[in-house]
Amino acid sequence: MRRIYPIQPIVGVGAIIICEGKILLEKRKNQPGKGKWSVPGGLVELGESVEQTVIREVKEETSLDVEKPEHIDIVDNVIRDENGDVRYHFVILDYFVKLKGGELKASSDAEELKWVLLNEVEKYDLTKTFRAFFQRNRQKLGKLNSCL
Repeated sequence: MRRIYPIQPIVGVGAIIICEGKILLEKRKNQPGKGKWSVPGGLVELGESVEQTVIREVKEETSLDVEKPEHIDIVDNVIRDENGDVRYHFVILDYFVKLKGGELKASSDAEELKWVLLNEVEKYDLTKTFRAFFQRNRQKLGKLNSCL
């Protein structure tokens, strides 16, 4: 599957983990959005449900164990090049998850992980799609709690 200049949209997931008024953000190590902040997530693999993908990606990127994914929103991420051709096209399904355990540790996909107060999130250099998601869902996120 080609991520850059794909022949069809690629399905990905984002994991919303909120604990005591703080959301877990990840500084992206790869394109698109390299160096910007978003939430842990990744691409759905063939034969895998989106719920399984959320759980797997959180474990791979943060070393945390999560459960009970609940769908929150869908985000389209279409990035065109200077000629107008589609360079990236991701459809991202964002899920709220509950923490089960594990010790927070950034993996090879994450440059850095950080718990950020919800009222400080927009001070960070966020990906365009996560900023739009956050603004649309800010009130809903304030009512969620992933903690054990």
